[in-house]
Amino acid sequence: MPQPTAGDVHVNGPLSNFTNAIIQRETNFVATRMFPNMPVEKQSDRYFTYDRGDWNRDEMTIRAPGTESSGGGYSLDSTPNYFCDVWAHHKDIPDQVRSNADAMLNQDREATDWVMMKALIRKEVAWASKYFVTGVWTTEYAGVSASPAGSEVLQWNASTSTPIEDITNAMTTVGESTGFRPNKMTLGRRVWDKLRNHPEIIDRVKYQGTPNSPAKVSQQAVAALCELDEIVVMDAIYNSAKRGLTNSHAFIGGKSALLAYVAPAPGIMTPTAGLTFSWTGYLGAQANGQRISKFRMENLKSDRVEIEIAFTQKLVSADLGAFFRTIVA
Repeated sequence: MPQPTAGDVHVNGPLSNFTNAIIQRETNFVATRMFPNMPVEKQSDRYFTYDRGDWNRDEMTIRAPGTESSGGGYSLDSTPNYFCDVWAHHKDIPDQVRSNADAMLNQDREATDWVMMKALIRKEVAWASKYFVTGVWTTEYAGVSASPAGSEVLQWNASTSTPIEDITNAMTTVGESTGFRPNKMTLGRRVWDKLRNHPEIIDRVKYQGTPNSPAKVSQQAVAALCELDEIVVMDAIYNSAKRGLTNSHAFIGGKSALLAYVAPAPGIMTPTAGLTFSWTGYLGAQANGQRISKFRMENLKSDRVEIEIAFTQKLVSADLGAFFRTIVA
């Protein structure tokens, strides 16, 4: 009889609940904070996008007595579609290891930590490699070390650069084009380290402190300076080396920055820069398309903890973002 049998396999509620707690603590990962989660019942489907020009056109006319009002409408593009790939990873707990453990429950938790971290890294790397790069967003700026021209700006590690002006100018450009000013900015960790120590930033907040409570250049303070709802920093790291080779750890976010309008509550008719479609119709999957199973691998004399996550990240409107590439040296 093949192993595991159907009766051995189930979506593990306690482990799934435990991982939910992990997700809440994993603020290093920003993918779903910039591309909000959209639970979907089907693995693949179409969705609609709207022509912003139809919505922003001035078409109302004076109504003469006994005449009809002016009318209009908007066009829909139903060609965009999504397909949620199913990603999976597992960690086995051999019987000999479990029997020798001091706290048996820790074995399950450690395996859950392991597979959950793999899922978080996969989602973050997928988002950063496709949308935290050049050539995606309608508005884009290049950081240069000197003499910026055209769509270039002076890199923010330079004391003579003007990051607040660069950010607000980019926000105004997006707002003028779409009617929606970006409300979130995500930064690579090295970008944030330079930004928070920039003279222009420090000069704006230095008077907010007291001798016993000095001013702090927090993400919230800089967000307020730029009229943003939130600044998120990509603190997540990953090891790009294959097993057996020398480890090569690096921040996933690199040295770039992205401004975007992110819908606080994404919906069918709500503009937003991008979405994460998560397939909840996959049996036992949670709102983020994730399910964790624990089952017996008798041939290995081991218990297996396995995670599956079904999702795809989609750019909804390139016009709602502004990207700064290599914004620090």
